[in-house]
Amino acid sequence: MRLVGLTVILTLGLILAPLAVEAQEAGKVYRIGILGEKASDPSEARMWQTFRLGLRELGWIEGRNIRIESRWAEDNYSRLPELTADLVRLRVDLIVTRGSTYVQGARKATSAIPIVFLVHADPVATGHVASLARPGGNITGLSLQLTEIYRKGFEILISAVPRAKRIAVLWNPDAPSHPPGLKALEESARTLRVQFQAVVARAGAELESAFTAIARAEAQALFVLSFGPYSAERQRIAELAIRHRLPTMFADRVHVEAGGLMSYGADLGNLFRRGAIYVDKILRGAKPADLPVEQPTKFELVINLKTAKALGLTIPQSILIRADEIIQ
Repeated sequence: MRLVGLTVILTLGLILAPLAVEAQEAGKVYRIGILGEKASDPSEARMWQTFRLGLRELGWIEGRNIRIESRWAEDNYSRLPELTADLVRLRVDLIVTRGSTYVQGARKATSAIPIVFLVHADPVATGHVASLARPGGNITGLSLQLTEIYRKGFEILISAVPRAKRIAVLWNPDAPSHPPGLKALEESARTLRVQFQAVVARAGAELESAFTAIARAEAQALFVLSFGPYSAERQRIAELAIRHRLPTMFADRVHVEAGGLMSYGADLGNLFRRGAIYVDKILRGAKPADLPVEQPTKFELVINLKTAKALGLTIPQSILIRADEIIQ
């Protein structure tokens, strides 16, 4: 009987959600601005479709009570303030975006319009929110807490490739979340007694030279910090890593699906979907300053055994049994 009652309640909730939204302000169509990475990237498109599905489940229907305006960085982050200003001119009710680089650009254009981030690496360390419990200001959302996740991923990489004593880290000093992430990895390297080399690549055009520098330093493994342009160039990074015979760890599974060796991080699809809850609350009158930043509860380790074979690497059984997914 309890199960039946719960089913009825959930069903009624789904039916009544659109009615509740419509009752808030009859006839009003809210404008939602999206600030994304690359419109042509299938993975990016899939994530934002998940976000739209989350909105729909909460009763927000495009063409009925919301209108979505999308703007894309296309690997040119200097344009983010300009793209945000364009959304401001359209008088959007809020702006939804990805992580630290996008938030940094968006906040330069507005301190009034609510900004919801969906996959921020570390909003406190970057100064984008005052605290997780009480963000303050006009910014809130979902955090990956990557600074801590990087530490765990680094340990897994060392365990998977125990012969590796020189580890390179690919990063961009202009990405707001990368300096604290790099510092955390430097500390982990000292604890694990491995050599550490930071190599800069600000955009896709610098990847070739970055991998040349990594090879020259005779690095035996590579850790890649999370960054939009790196995701967009995931196929190329995977190919360069195999060419230079570098076991590589990422924080996003899309890299492993593209041929990277391993990833450890949060389920991004789940975060994009949950981001719709923040939008729902803000459109109903909640203030971003009062909405605590949510942290992920689900993490996944993904391993590509085909890539391991191409690298001539045998992943220890102790790591394989911990994997949430193994790509053959």
